[in-house]
Amino acid sequence: MRRLFAAVAVSAALAMPACAVPLGDDGLHKPDWFQDTFKDLREDLAEANAEGKRLLIMVEQRGCIYCAEMHEKVYPDPAIDALLREKYYVIQINLFGATDVTDFDGTVLPEKEMARHWHIAFTPTLLFLPDDVPDGETAAEAAVVTMPGAFGRGTTKALLDWVLARRYETGEMFQEYYAPLTREGN
Repeated sequence: MRRLFAAVAVSAALAMPACAVPLGDDGLHKPDWFQDTFKDLREDLAEANAEGKRLLIMVEQRGCIYCAEMHEKVYPDPAIDALLREKYYVIQINLFGATDVTDFDGTVLPEKEMARHWHIAFTPTLLFLPDDVPDGETAAEAAVVTMPGAFGRGTTKALLDWVLARRYETGEMFQEYYAPLTREGN
């Protein structure tokens, strides 16, 4: 009987996601490394800089299977989880949300209208911000890179590293950085 119980317990554990990420009242994943802010991007950037982190905006929506894939299979990877916790200041924008967002240029719009203003059509979309945003630019204009869609652990980890290493400042495209890594089996 103990063997049967153990087999059932192991089967149940294997059927569950590796890391259950809680869902908020809005139906979006809420990992504990998300920052709860007033969504004033100027303040969020100042806070990220004060903590020595990079500001990362994740635009997601309820029921997004690709967002779920990222939260359940990609972000829990120990190396990715550590980068997101230690090196990034992450805020979430709901593609259909009503919370006001204040952009760097002073524009204030509900999340859903801000996402439209930034021309975001897919979720998840990740916007990586520089340490300093020029006056009059929006988050979409200032982003050093935008990642629309879901990617695997290798690509996501490489992008997080590429941004932290400021490889974009050298003119190196992410694909140029990443291609040799894929040949090495990363």
